[in-house]
Amino acid sequence: MAEEHQKPGSEVPPSTEQGVADKPTDEKEPPAPENPGPVEQVVEADNPKEGPKADEVVEVKITQSVSFKEETYVVEELPESQKKALEELKQLVQEALNKHELTAPPPPPPPAKEEEKKEEAEIKEKEKETNPSAAAEDPKTEEPPKVEPDETVAPPTVEAEHEEPPKVETYESVTAPPPVEKKEEVVSEVVAAETVTETTPPAEAKEEENFPPAPPTEVIAEEVVEKVTAADKDDTTKSVEAIKETIVVEVSAPPATTKPEEPATEVKEIAAEPKEEEVSIWDIPLLQDERSDVILLKFLRARDFKVKDALAMIKNTVRWRKEFGIDALLEEDHGNEWDKVAFTHGYDKEGHPVCYNVFSEFQNKELYLNTFATEEKRQKFLKWRIQFLEKSVRKLDFSPTGISSIVQVNDFKNSLGIGKWELWQAIKQAVQLFQDNYPEFLAKQVFINVPWWYIVYNRMISPFLTQRTKSKFVFAGPSKSAETLFKYISPEQVPVQYGGLKREDEEEFNTADPVTEVTIKPASKHTIEFPISETGLLLVWEARVVGWDVSHGAEFVPSAEGGYTVIVQKTRKIAPADETVISNSFKVGEQGKVVLTFDNQTSKKKKLLYRSKTKPSSD
Repeated sequence: MAEEHQKPGSEVPPSTEQGVADKPTDEKEPPAPENPGPVEQVVEADNPKEGPKADEVVEVKITQSVSFKEETYVVEELPESQKKALEELKQLVQEALNKHELTAPPPPPPPAKEEEKKEEAEIKEKEKETNPSAAAEDPKTEEPPKVEPDETVAPPTVEAEHEEPPKVETYESVTAPPPVEKKEEVVSEVVAAETVTETTPPAEAKEEENFPPAPPTEVIAEEVVEKVTAADKDDTTKSVEAIKETIVVEVSAPPATTKPEEPATEVKEIAAEPKEEEVSIWDIPLLQDERSDVILLKFLRARDFKVKDALAMIKNTVRWRKEFGIDALLEEDHGNEWDKVAFTHGYDKEGHPVCYNVFSEFQNKELYLNTFATEEKRQKFLKWRIQFLEKSVRKLDFSPTGISSIVQVNDFKNSLGIGKWELWQAIKQAVQLFQDNYPEFLAKQVFINVPWWYIVYNRMISPFLTQRTKSKFVFAGPSKSAETLFKYISPEQVPVQYGGLKREDEEEFNTADPVTEVTIKPASKHTIEFPISETGLLLVWEARVVGWDVSHGAEFVPSAEGGYTVIVQKTRKIAPADETVISNSFKVGEQGKVVLTFDNQTSKKKKLLYRSKTKPSSD
């Protein structure tokens, strides 16, 4: 049996293996393909045609695609093509803001003014054809009507000079005079003049013609009518009234005193132009400072720097946020029944917040029914999940050098199978909404405790995910979950239920105290020594082996010859079900060392985590 000794300060560095699936120790990892395709999952079982037994542990071997590397958001560090795309997108966004195109589409606009004018003109033409007096009453007349024959009042043409003039009975029967040379005369004066010529002596008519034409006023029209009435007393009263009525209606005021009415729509056009639209996403204006550049770059990267596609995505996101009522949603209270379904805990090695999604919580039948029994309940859960993500996003640092994305850990341990249609449909809907409206907010998506059936679900949702999104995925079976998490998240930041050392009731240590990782080889013993050179101190430590099934003990060995070894912790085997963190302490009374022993008699390598510190004794 091999035995390994280790002292603090000479720790074995953490394993740098990239695979996340179980492999034999001596098996060589095949080279990664040059152009990796979609993530591939292979389920290993004794009989591939049958599902696993209840007590059988099935491992999922997953060939990883190329790992995603987060790009910079510092504009000066971008390639020229990306800088150009960013500037172009800024211009398009500015134009959209000026035109108010980023909010929800307004109601259909009213018909164009030109079309309205055409419709009004057509209506007036029809009125003129059917009722000439209505056309004469148009208040918008700006100029005196020209002497032109109308269809309804057109006088008959004089065919011969010796023809006897007809008897004046009505306005329609009046014979038209010769063409009028002065355009300023109105129709009423022409009719009146002709009537006087027909019914009075020629000398009087000639005398009237020598006077310059007076302004066409209503008073003159009345006088003309009186002359006509006196000259032809034998005519019927009806004809006189018809002439008087026609003349009075057609006479209009002089053009100089007429003020045409301006339509109200023209006044609106003269009004001040509308202000530029103000649009913010995640409390950050789209065009303001360098944080705005970070937002725009996220949309550009989500659409492979296709500027028009990025602009369309921005518009859709803004409209969706307004329709969904994101701002109001943040103030809603959805209770705490889902607090263990999704929660944020700690940070990864690069400083990204880590969000955990725990599907095993839905093993609780009451919680499952309260969440997915009806469409209304499913929508309530979806709103809560979006609210949770929105709050997490708003806590991020959107400066170019800040952290503006998160890491998600999806735990499938004891999760429900694909038969729970309501659950997976809700997840599918949430994933689609996140991808469409929260671009580039995932730095990494880690799937742990992946069961054998997940390959079916992954194939179902894969068509809805972009290749860029899938490149951020990392998968791990049950025995590799903790080791996979430690590649991205330090053990002191990983919750104890996922193999780490972070406990809510921790008293001695915090995340500032680093953890040492050691791999214990199969069928070997590993020891850790904590040298003590000062007396009167208290040495505290904590340790755990992921998956345990390892024997552990601790003792103090004095430096002086003839000293007695002190058993600090009796050696015992810790079963996998225990999965606990061993915490202990020892008050130093003399110089020596504390030795921790871990004996791995299994055929699998084990991951050992530990940390220690000394402090003054309280006694």
